[in-house]
Amino acid sequence: MASLRRKREAPRGRYTPNLWPVWIVAPVALIAAGALGWGIYHYAFDHFAQAVANQKPPKPVNINDVLKATVTALTLIGAVLAGLYAYRKQLLAEGDAHRADANQLADRYTTAAEQLGHGQAAVRLAGVYALARLADDWEEQRQVCIDVLCAYLRMPYEPDPTAPDHKTGEKEVRQTIIRVIRDHLQDPHTSTTWCWNSFNFTGAIFDGGDFLNSHFRGVVSFDGATFSGGTVSFFGARFSGAVSFVRATFGDGTVSFDDATFGGGTVAFFDATFGGTVSFDRATFSDGAVGFFGATFGDGTVSFDRARFGEGTVGFDRATFGDGTVSFDRATFSDGTVTFAGSTFSGGTVSFFDATFSGGTVSFFDATFGDGIVSFDDATFSDGTVTFDHATFSGTAFAWGPLPVPAGA
Repeated sequence: MASLRRKREAPRGRYTPNLWPVWIVAPVALIAAGALGWGIYHYAFDHFAQAVANQKPPKPVNINDVLKATVTALTLIGAVLAGLYAYRKQLLAEGDAHRADANQLADRYTTAAEQLGHGQAAVRLAGVYALARLADDWEEQRQVCIDVLCAYLRMPYEPDPTAPDHKTGEKEVRQTIIRVIRDHLQDPHTSTTWCWNSFNFTGAIFDGGDFLNSHFRGVVSFDGATFSGGTVSFFGARFSGAVSFVRATFGDGTVSFDDATFGGGTVAFFDATFGGTVSFDRATFSDGAVGFFGATFGDGTVSFDRARFGEGTVGFDRATFGDGTVSFDRATFSDGTVTFAGSTFSGGTVSFFDATFSGGTVSFFDATFGDGIVSFDDATFSDGTVTFDHATFSGTAFAWGPLPVPAGA
């Protein structure tokens, strides 16, 4: 019996279970059917016998009625069993179809992955598109396909075409991956959207790319990424998940977050280094937390012109503002908190020209103002708080505008 039980148990991963041998199943089925029919016959006989016994005068049991009832009951039971058998066959057929689809999708994945590793750029491009189509068709493994594309961007890359390690056509392959990702981040409600998936760009090198109007609703990491050369645009992007630019480097070139919306999640630029040109013009910061803690604003320009700082928190705590320009011109600060606690302003220019402070709190607690220029010219202050508690003023050229000059300045 133990050996029969082992044969009966289906191995893991199989869709079709092992079946009992016919020489065992047939006699058992006949015995079971006979026993069931015998039991039904006696039950029916007893039922009819009780019914005729109550009649006056008593009548004998009509055997034909008993047989009809027995056959009817057996037919009904047989129909139910036949339905169960048909249902089981349907499940097995669906399992076979699912297995065939899984095998076919797995073969497509293997082919696309091999194409991505090919030496010719044209073949790698075909692999990018093949993997993107596979992600659309294979929802269960969509994240795996996205991980492969992100992993490609994280691979070592030499953007300088004159360098010996530069690969011909590699920039086009990488730009295509970015475009494919962008195209799948436009509408969170489509069946093939990638908006809710995770993206890991840790340590990747970006020398161009366009994430125009993308919706990032999952976990996205640009930790340690380098933005060097070209233009990387997040114009109109929406960040409502957890997005991290921790220790990212914004070097030569332009990175644009113009008209982006930061709300409902956390965006971290902790310890990031800003050179070149980084623009947050007309960006909206609301219902979330955006942190520039420990960031370094060095050479170059970082612009928050006409940005809107509403509900939520934007922190520049312990940031360093060195040579270069950081502009908050015509920005609006309302119903939220913007902090520069412990930040250092040494060299360069930080401008709040024509900014509007209405509601909320802007804090320069414990900030250090050294060489450089800080301007509040033509700013408007109403129903809000701007504080310089424990700030240190040494050598900074201030244009306070309508802002009351704090003690010690």
